[in-house]
Amino acid sequence: MKNIKMKLNIGILTFLLIVGLSACVDDLDVTPIDPSKTQTFDQEAVFTKIYASMALTGQQGPSGTPDLDADYIDEGTSAFVRLIWNLSELNSDEAICSWGDPGIPEMNFCKWTSSHEQIKGLYARFYFIVTLTNHFLEETDGQTDDTSVKERAEARFVRALSYYYLLDFFGNVPFTTIVSTEAPEQIQRAKLYEWIETELTDIEDDLYDVKQAPYYRVDKAANWLLLSRLYLNAEVYTGTAQWDKAAIYAKKVMDSDYTLASKYKYLFMADNAGSIDGSTVNDASNEIIFPIAADGTKTYSYGTSMFLIASTHTSGMFDWGTTEGWGGNRARAALVEKFFPDGIAATDSATLAGGLPDLAGDDRALFYAYERTIDITKYTTFKQGLSVTKWTNVRADGGTTNDITWTDTDVPFMRKAEAYLTYAEAVLRGGAKIDGYEALTAVNALRTRANATSLATIDLDDLLDEWSREFFFEGRRRTDLIRYDYYGGSTYNWDWKGGTAAGTQFSAFYNLMPIPSADMNANSNLTQNDGY
Repeated sequence: MKNIKMKLNIGILTFLLIVGLSACVDDLDVTPIDPSKTQTFDQEAVFTKIYASMALTGQQGPSGTPDLDADYIDEGTSAFVRLIWNLSELNSDEAICSWGDPGIPEMNFCKWTSSHEQIKGLYARFYFIVTLTNHFLEETDGQTDDTSVKERAEARFVRALSYYYLLDFFGNVPFTTIVSTEAPEQIQRAKLYEWIETELTDIEDDLYDVKQAPYYRVDKAANWLLLSRLYLNAEVYTGTAQWDKAAIYAKKVMDSDYTLASKYKYLFMADNAGSIDGSTVNDASNEIIFPIAADGTKTYSYGTSMFLIASTHTSGMFDWGTTEGWGGNRARAALVEKFFPDGIAATDSATLAGGLPDLAGDDRALFYAYERTIDITKYTTFKQGLSVTKWTNVRADGGTTNDITWTDTDVPFMRKAEAYLTYAEAVLRGGAKIDGYEALTAVNALRTRANATSLATIDLDDLLDEWSREFFFEGRRRTDLIRYDYYGGSTYNWDWKGGTAAGTQFSAFYNLMPIPSADMNANSNLTQNDGY
């Protein structure tokens, strides 16, 4: 089911955006519909749009009728996955971009302001989804048929997921569970945390059982994984740690019927939906709990796997499965050092171009080093810094993809491996072991899958490196660094941190993004985050 249907009345979406977001972002510059005309609610269309809003950027792929006004943010950039990735990776010790596009240098160096385009876009994308879900839930209130019960629980999950990211990126944010013309009140971060926790707990029984949901839709395991993520970061969000709860919910995912893919690279290939993609080789769908769809002929966007693949490749590299190679994002030296602490001794072109997993003794070392340097002296030069070959549009079974340009690779937005590292960290930080299961055992389960040598011991810094080795370039690094107190205001260093090649500190207030100035101007209920 790679086809994400997009048959939704554009007038309804305009209404949703105006009513739900005019108080949040007043410069979207869209035109309200005539309120005297009756709008017909199409339950299946709106429900589909809730999921589609995380894969696509408008009413057609890849562009042309955007969800967010094109004068506000470029449509391709406005994608859910792309924005989360940019604002979680480019400002970390993993990725850096050579492009001079507006806002990119500021993200590279953690020097943004409240008028930053992509911060505004991220904020608006989340509230667009919140508005859609609020509308859906209002219109289906009281419906008790099995279909509606499931759909309402999933809509509430997606809304909680959006509020989770708002909590994580922005802290105290506007909060509403209804569609209204009234400017929403600002909720405190700890209160929003409590609301998300309660919401996810309340919907669990109504979600599909594990692995029983149609592919591309969430089930109970997705709910547990999001709860474990919430609890893992509870101390940041509320001041009170919840290591026991993080371990409990992570272990529920570990004990579920999802299984780790047999090969790490399968997770990021064009047939990673397995049988849905017609593949009998790629078993990544056994690990992927919540995929964001991509299909070269049915569901295509500049902001999902196309962005992740094209932005990391350029001419001269081995086949990556699409004609698009934008040559922008690549690895900072700090990331490469996690696989090669002593540098790369090999000089032959074959090894540098494709043999780094063997050289590293770790299948996750998916880099291209031929005609590249590890160290970056000029960040605008793409070939300074190793290229990341983790994401491709090549099929594991050797078959042909649906299109030579647009990618088929689904984004494994939530996958089982996260639960292993969440459990390990929660236990290392003092959480109770479950059935005597050791943190080290959890970490080594992932290292064994990667054909990496098992560790004899592990501490929290080792685990932070393991988070990076397993999840680099997947859009989560900023959150991990903040949880470790290794981000703003810390002495933990990486190349080009703060805008200098050797790295320099930046202020702790950057641990939160600013509420966009447009929303501050439109809503008198809001107080800006410190430092902005």
